[in-house]
Amino acid sequence: MIEPRPSVVIIGGGFTGAVVGASLARDSSMEGWQIDVFEPRERLGCGLAYGTDDPAHRVNVPAGRMSLDPDDADQFVRWMQLRGEPRGDVEALAPDGHLYPRRGLFGRYVADAVAPFLGNGRITHHRQRVISVERRGAGWEIRGDAGTTVRADVLVVATTHPAPAAPAGIDDVLRGHPRYVADTTVPGALAAIRPNDHVLIIGTGLTAADVIASLRTTGRTGPITAFSRRGLRSRGHASRAQDPYGDFTSPLSATATDLLVRVRRVVARAEADGFSWHAVFDALRSQGGEIWRNLPVAEQRRLLRHLRPFWDVHRFRVAPQIDAIVRAGLQSGDIRILAGSIDRLERNGDEIAATFRRRHAAGIERWNVDAVVITTGPAHKSVLKSQIWLETLSADGYLQPDAVGLGLACSETSRALDRQGRETALFIAGPLARGTFGELMGLPQVNDHAIFVAAQVAALARGQRVTNAALSRDDGSETLRAATTIS
Repeated sequence: MIEPRPSVVIIGGGFTGAVVGASLARDSSMEGWQIDVFEPRERLGCGLAYGTDDPAHRVNVPAGRMSLDPDDADQFVRWMQLRGEPRGDVEALAPDGHLYPRRGLFGRYVADAVAPFLGNGRITHHRQRVISVERRGAGWEIRGDAGTTVRADVLVVATTHPAPAAPAGIDDVLRGHPRYVADTTVPGALAAIRPNDHVLIIGTGLTAADVIASLRTTGRTGPITAFSRRGLRSRGHASRAQDPYGDFTSPLSATATDLLVRVRRVVARAEADGFSWHAVFDALRSQGGEIWRNLPVAEQRRLLRHLRPFWDVHRFRVAPQIDAIVRAGLQSGDIRILAGSIDRLERNGDEIAATFRRRHAAGIERWNVDAVVITTGPAHKSVLKSQIWLETLSADGYLQPDAVGLGLACSETSRALDRQGRETALFIAGPLARGTFGELMGLPQVNDHAIFVAAQVAALARGQRVTNAALSRDDGSETLRAATTIS
């Protein structure tokens, strides 16, 4: 009788899952292991972020900082040069001299990195949605919606965030309206919006900027009103290259208040030295994991509750091309970004009436709008209810939410913590591990973490253990040095 090969199954084949899979396939200690990826999309690496075909959607950082190989920053740029890309995209080169190509092109680059391992059988791609995951002895049984059932010795959850959740009451009023967009990630979500419609966008972060760019680049010239509680919009990039500025690890802050005071002090010092706030936040990003892990849970919660909106709009910057569209609209007045809240929303047929109360202002405003788009960001606290198999694993005690409400609880080796706080052969890869690792939204950090998870899986296969201290890059961020070859 032939013994089955040991296997690892990765659920989710977007950017994170693709990098985990390729890193495992490259690892010599995984020889003899089967690697399966469940991902319903045609190509691995082309998830929500990089599977988009919207020409307005651009990478948010320069192409020279988006390599899959942490030791080869120009890899993506060379990949484009070899293929004559970005072909037909005359706006890809920003005034600052950096390339900001369309996100779909980066998705192709990731897909090309994984393709050799699909071709030689090191990775098997199941184009199916997972409908169930059950514990079977010391392993897992994963079933797809096309009937495929696979056994796994090790399971990696690399799924994306849940869809946005509309503020209370809005979905009840607008559900079924032809121009109510509850989830902008659905293909063609904005198609029903007409050229002259007045669009109300709920949320003012990165997704709102993408929506504004998509509307304007497809000939929708109607007024746009975007609002959030604080009215903060995602900022643009610095006009010139700067090295990270500031040290926030010597010593580490023990409270959110102390961290805020230090950041403000360093920003002031940076400006006096000729640096912009961008350089300070770049330093915070590279030191973010260490800063986050040193904060007690109560302080992590305070930071998220009070400071996260300010962090998000400074850390996650929009491409210059998108920033220019938003700035032009703000200057002309056909785009407004407001701070406040909806007091009342009413629908009469296809007519939508909104009663709005500005923050720190007396009185209310009444608007009539034609379309409403939700861009409030992922519903982090709903992650376990976002897919039935996650809910089942939670009910069976194998998964639990993290302590701060960002995703799933895991250890510092990224292994999921069960109901008793014990590690299992189940790993959390990507942004759903933010509660433990902190900064896991920017592409370099997600890439580093995916490589780290692959190293942990390989170490488990060898009966070893890899610690965070063993994975360090010169800029202070966590990574595993690994070679990546793309022809």
